[in-house]
Amino acid sequence: MSDLRRNYRAAFLRYLPSQDEAALHVGYQIGRAAVSDGLSMLDLAQVHHDVFLEVLTETSPNELEQVATAAADFFLQVLATYDLAQRAYLAKTSAQASEDNPPDGAKDE
Repeated sequence: MSDLRRNYRAAFLRYLPSQDEAALHVGYQIGRAAVSDGLSMLDLAQVHHDVFLEVLTETSPNELEQVATAAADFFLQVLATYDLAQRAYLAKTSAQASEDNPPDGAKDE
């Protein structure tokens, strides 16, 4: 988890000033690596929370809204891989359930 925390912190700090697509892509790659490494969404949420709190302590009051919005955008990008994986899983289980339970009348054919 220390590698994740270090990488997340570096990527998030890189994203804050520019908020560009390249920096968001790094967030997406962090999410992909977390899925591949078997980390949970809760692990990512904890890391995000820790890094975000650290950044907030150094943020001036007039920048809080901008930083909070950027943090949300970055975190959503990190979680995108989890969303894709969940959607694929739900589609697969739905398809399996349909195969296991054909509509009425289909069994008689």
